[in-house]
Amino acid sequence: MVALLIISHHNKNKEFGLFLLVTYFAGFFIEVLGVSTGFIFGVYTYGETLGIKLADVPLMIGVNWIILIYCTGISIKYLKIRNHLVRATLGSLFLVILDILIEPVAIRFNYWSWDGMNIPFQNYVAWFVFSFCMLMFFFARKFRKNNPAAIIMLVSQTVFFLILNWLA
Repeated sequence: MVALLIISHHNKNKEFGLFLLVTYFAGFFIEVLGVSTGFIFGVYTYGETLGIKLADVPLMIGVNWIILIYCTGISIKYLKIRNHLVRATLGSLFLVILDILIEPVAIRFNYWSWDGMNIPFQNYVAWFVFSFCMLMFFFARKFRKNNPAAIIMLVSQTVFFLILNWLA
């Protein structure tokens, strides 16, 4: 999916590359800190479903953060809101709602599991704060933010998790 987003992104430049690298590594390392300390998101462990791990975190997690931040940032930009703080706040709220949809599915399919099987409120606060920071970084980068594929992907992911929650 991230390859499709990169290919469909027009006018790639150094700022776009910087966004991809920083988002991947920030997303991966925040998860490493989260898993190793339990402090950021709460106490959780990753299952085997998401593939190869480094420091108990699947390498795919950084890619997931790229997809989430890029697709949300592009989608929010289409709302024609100029203020980056408002954009980042709305985008972060959306991502927390999406995480609420993702969590039951992720647990069911062994993406990750929570200590005591309860998703701590702290997880949603951390999602909001981290998403807000990464969206502010996204909006500050000087690259073209126009990619209809990002909107389609975000809507598809949201519908996918809605359906999986409904079926279960």
